[in-house]
Amino acid sequence: MAREKISYFKTFWHLCRGYWKSEEKWKAIGLLGVVIALNLAAVYLLVLLNDWYNTFYNALQGYDEDSFLPLVGQFTGLAMLYIIIAVYAIYIRQMLQIKWRSWMTDRYLTAWLADQSYYRLQVLGSDTDNPDQRISEDINQFVSLSLQLFVDLLKELTTLGAFSVVLWNLSGALTVPFGGHEFVIYGYMFWFSLIYSVLGTGAAHLVGRKLIGLDFDQQRYEADFRFNMMRVRENSESIAFYRGETPEGAGFRERFGKVIGNFWQLMRQTKLLNFYINGYAQLAIIVPIVMAAPQYFAGTIALGGFMQTLSAFGRVQDALSYFVTSYDSIAQLAAVIRRLGTFSRHMEEVAAVENGVRRQESGGEMLALKELTVALPDGRQLVQELGADFAAGSRVLVMGSSGCGKSTLLRTLAGIWPYGTGALSLPADKVLFLPQRPYLPLGSLEQALSYPGEVTADRDTLQRVLEKVGLAALAGKLGETDDWSRILSLGEQQRLAFARVLLAKPLWVFLDEATSALDEDREQEMYDLLKDELPDLGIMSVGHRSTLLRQHEEKLLLDGRGGWQLSPI
Repeated sequence: MAREKISYFKTFWHLCRGYWKSEEKWKAIGLLGVVIALNLAAVYLLVLLNDWYNTFYNALQGYDEDSFLPLVGQFTGLAMLYIIIAVYAIYIRQMLQIKWRSWMTDRYLTAWLADQSYYRLQVLGSDTDNPDQRISEDINQFVSLSLQLFVDLLKELTTLGAFSVVLWNLSGALTVPFGGHEFVIYGYMFWFSLIYSVLGTGAAHLVGRKLIGLDFDQQRYEADFRFNMMRVRENSESIAFYRGETPEGAGFRERFGKVIGNFWQLMRQTKLLNFYINGYAQLAIIVPIVMAAPQYFAGTIALGGFMQTLSAFGRVQDALSYFVTSYDSIAQLAAVIRRLGTFSRHMEEVAAVENGVRRQESGGEMLALKELTVALPDGRQLVQELGADFAAGSRVLVMGSSGCGKSTLLRTLAGIWPYGTGALSLPADKVLFLPQRPYLPLGSLEQALSYPGEVTADRDTLQRVLEKVGLAALAGKLGETDDWSRILSLGEQQRLAFARVLLAKPLWVFLDEATSALDEDREQEMYDLLKDELPDLGIMSVGHRSTLLRQHEEKLLLDGRGGWQLSPI
């Protein structure tokens, strides 16, 4: 257990230190300082209110009517000031929370998108599930709970220091006869509060420690359930064609069953913890009354002193019981630390994986492959020591049986597949890759057409390009915003991808079965269009159709066992 605690603290510090050492650290420290100052002022007001209890109840006991209204006015002033301080302490803490969350979210998004980490996490078989939840929800919870627990802890420590002195002075001495001797315990109320809280905190941990794992699993099961529904929405047409409602419904129920099953365990464990916390809190009300009663009935203290003692005991008890009352929040933070720590570690791992293929972005127009070897994660080689030079305007068709490594070769050329050796050289920033299913971002049609760049071409140019690829019907919808991947058929999406090539005017384009949804005539039109509009464009295509042979000059045949053969068509 000790090792687990050390791991949590190390991970917590690893997650925190970036922001508090960043370029925003002085602004953050300033806001945190204001929050701390306001909380210290609130504790000071609580001490003044504690003194007010003594004066007020003594006035009541002495039937001092003249002091009643002034004391009520004094309380009102102190209470109003306390309310203002408490409200702004929370407001400024939330301001710091927004800034910290914004900084962390930006850094995590940058790291997730850098060097295709979002893709490599899947390729490398990482067990990080639902990265979107890590960035959107877990960072928010981490920042919120960290600030809340830290500020509350600091406030309770200050409260403990201030009211311990008050309680010690008010407690006096308790004489305990034992075995013919009398033992005098000074500040006995303070010592009793300390022992009661230490035992209570230990018991709370025993009762609630299972909540950490249950909170972790609950977030994971909830995210899996949401992701499954999102998958159905994204693939609604395919599922509808298959009439796959029954298996999808079974999948929903299975995942939701895990959500409910874990939540029942969470409920039972929370019920036990709540039984304990509420019992602990109620017992803490009556115990100080019983402990202070002997001095009151003996006339050692007046009613005001009695009430002040109870108030001080309550403050000390609350401060010492911080871990008991905050255990549920601490368990949630521990689960968030575990999730974010795992996510961060996996992103660091994929960032540390070096690509064995030396990639040189040249200023020329040639595509050069030198002893290029492409492998699978288990070490099996798909392509072995491929060497070839392709001049500008070359047209190469990569063929072979399914699973022989055609698409993986293109991934290697794109620099997103880390398993391999050798070297390749290609024109810098003058290449474009077209996957089988083009990605269409949410937004306007002109944004989808210009992706991944910004919209720089005028409307007339965009309309002409759409007409050339046979999408003239969309020319009047360039400014419309919609989910175009849902509206357009796969064939229309593939033609839109060819329109992107015409706009980008690269030196090389790599097509991974990019015409699979087109009929043979339309496929020929697209290739002829590239030849007419961009005569110097180099093309490397992956495909199975024999009709593609007449669109290319060379054929690269892969056998899936490392062998390859390059021959003219």
